[in-house]
Amino acid sequence: MRGKTTSLAREVVPRGEYTLTLKAQGALVEGSNEKLREELYLTRRAVQYVVDVLWELDKLPTINQAHQMFYKMLREQGFRAHQAKQIYKYALALVKAAKKNKGRKPVLKKLSTRLDKYDAKVDLENQLIIVKLRNRVFRIKLMHNRDYIKKFLGRKWYEVIISIDKRGRVWVCIAFRWEYNPYKPKGMISIDVNLKKIVAYNDKKVRRMNTRFTEALYLKHLAENIQKKHSYAWRRNRKWLETIRALHRRSRNIVVDWSRKFAKYVVLKAKRMKSAIVLEDLEKLWFNASRKSSSLADKLSRYAYRKLQLAIITKGSPLYMIYMFWSSVHPFPPQSVGLHSSLRGRSPPTLGDGTSAYNII
Repeated sequence: MRGKTTSLAREVVPRGEYTLTLKAQGALVEGSNEKLREELYLTRRAVQYVVDVLWELDKLPTINQAHQMFYKMLREQGFRAHQAKQIYKYALALVKAAKKNKGRKPVLKKLSTRLDKYDAKVDLENQLIIVKLRNRVFRIKLMHNRDYIKKFLGRKWYEVIISIDKRGRVWVCIAFRWEYNPYKPKGMISIDVNLKKIVAYNDKKVRRMNTRFTEALYLKHLAENIQKKHSYAWRRNRKWLETIRALHRRSRNIVVDWSRKFAKYVVLKAKRMKSAIVLEDLEKLWFNASRKSSSLADKLSRYAYRKLQLAIITKGSPLYMIYMFWSSVHPFPPQSVGLHSSLRGRSPPTLGDGTSAYNII
């Protein structure tokens, strides 16, 4: 974990290189949709072949060893030099991640390809992308708002991802690197995350905002009720199976989408005020709750505190993690955790129910 660690709190200050991604729908200016689909299909088949070979190995090879194993074969199939390199690098990363997480063998379904600066050219001024796949050249026009594209002008890109979805639409993702320079916080914004509401305090006023965790929990319960009602048929009935999967997918998407949007809101506010964000460290909360009450564990299954915490960190803002046992009993101890001098000596406000703004339980 980045930053310094103490016995009462953990400071997380993002620093170093981060990634920004431009995603936009594309329209082919040169080349046909059928030819692009064919190239993406051949790329997917090559990546899947490399994944199948790597999966059978007891020890994964290094990048140099993978180059010796697959480069000549991929070149014989007509792939460009750096395109072949991207194929075995991507396949190696997939297999390494799957084995590390003790998962199943990766099976690629999406038609997509990754290209570097040798096989792609990006012209954001004219919103034009030129990609070279084997012996074919495609020109793709970015169909997005000009104001959105301007945010990425002047940044250094390092990878272009071209994909086609089930509806035949072309999508372009361009990854940029940017350097984050941490600022010295002059104040604080404390965030009290609950299942139904979030309470935010910025040294002046308290604001309560609704979360969408309960909405996601409701969709999860709908899916589970279908499974209970049709305990025998839901695995064999395609209609019920697709309904259950759709409900779980919507539930997950709500949690991820809301966490990212709220993180963006609070990080932008913290940057304007030059403030640090204070959260409570709820490590092993669900694990401890599941040992005491199954109903409480069920409610906490959509309490995506970690996703919200990760979204705040990745968007780049100084963050202080306060241990739960301390914030539930005592006011915030700035001198003990080494916060900025402007934060010392301040106690959190008491809300209507007598609970501290730092207390999450």
